[in-house]
Amino acid sequence: MTRETKISTGYAPRPQQADIHARLKRFNVLVCHRRFGKTVLAINETIDRALRCETDNPRFAYIAPFYRQAKQVAWDYMKHFTAPLPDAAARETELRIDFAGGRRMQLFGADNPDALRGMYFDGVVFDEYAMMPRRIWTEVIRPALADRAGWAIFIGTPKGRNAFHEIHVRAAQEMAAKPKGDWFAAVRPASATGILPPAELASARAEMSPEEYDQEFECSFHAALPGAYYARLLDAADREGRLGRAPWQPDLPVHTAWDLGIGDATAIWFLQQAGSEIHWIDFYEADGQGLDHYVRALRERPYVYGEHMLPHDASARELGTGRSRVETLARLGIRARIVPRHGVEDGINALRTLLPRSWFDARGCAAGIEALRSYRREWDDRRQSFGDRPLHDWASHAADAARTAAMGLRSPRDRRGLPAVAETDYDVFAQ
Repeated sequence: MTRETKISTGYAPRPQQADIHARLKRFNVLVCHRRFGKTVLAINETIDRALRCETDNPRFAYIAPFYRQAKQVAWDYMKHFTAPLPDAAARETELRIDFAGGRRMQLFGADNPDALRGMYFDGVVFDEYAMMPRRIWTEVIRPALADRAGWAIFIGTPKGRNAFHEIHVRAAQEMAAKPKGDWFAAVRPASATGILPPAELASARAEMSPEEYDQEFECSFHAALPGAYYARLLDAADREGRLGRAPWQPDLPVHTAWDLGIGDATAIWFLQQAGSEIHWIDFYEADGQGLDHYVRALRERPYVYGEHMLPHDASARELGTGRSRVETLARLGIRARIVPRHGVEDGINALRTLLPRSWFDARGCAAGIEALRSYRREWDDRRQSFGDRPLHDWASHAADAARTAAMGLRSPRDRRGLPAVAETDYDVFAQ
């Protein structure tokens, strides 16, 4: 590294890496092409800052989208570059490096953000932040840095316009407005760095689709996410002005569509039908909460509710209580309708049909829109192609709830004779 270090780790940064090391600030967003050396850069920056940190028992985190992925990507590098350091001990079980003076650097996965609550950090690296839920930064990690004046580095390649895109835009705007401020943004496409030989890039370009190549090697946020189900439809909505303001209309009932998680997130869309248009006005998601939590979330909003649409598995009885979740909601005062079971592809196609006549409130539905953009097919490594099933990750819950809406919404003609407003008794009915 370009700064003096008392003890060498054996890291010899490329000039392109050294340039970034010299520019880093408190909050940093690095959009760099594949094989740039982002992970090695971030790990060594963390080691360097850990050795220099003067707070009591400093803590540093390296977070990947999944815990297993963190181990595969970063653990060997962490052990390699800390091996020359005296008093640095690798704790294999915890995926943790302990340094002298109570310093600690540990790997985590973003697949369970709430497991990180209650911790404090002096510095955090987010590897492939584009594949993480936005709230891991805003709700969990940013508050954990506050009392230590901690820093953060976001690294990755684009995956469409999602949380990584948003924080990159913010960093670039902050850096332009306040050159001596806390934010730094860098974009390093392969065509500019010279790290990969031109012949290799030409070969990659011949093997990959234009969208894949632009995303992975040219750091394009505008390339369509490979395998995405709804990204192009949402791009069309954006171009047509349907992705902006969709305000709540008090004279229309608000319907909700749910995905009920067991041990993971529950997602709820709030939408209104205005003639043939569907207005998606709000979105809510949380982890590890009981149904009473979501009922409170509904009641805290000023909406007059129509139908609450639940997926078919909400009717399954739980062993602990002997009641189904739809019955539990009924006891809490929520009148719900079960959407009949359907094939996943049927639901995806139904939502694709619905999106061209949908309007989204970009502010109230920001997290849900991000998830819909990121929802994609699962990649089959053996066949080297996308499979028939969706990838189950953080984006699945919002996408599944939207699929519930697409399969459950009634046309105005079908709604004749039904109450315009949901009752508050314990009545439950199935379609």
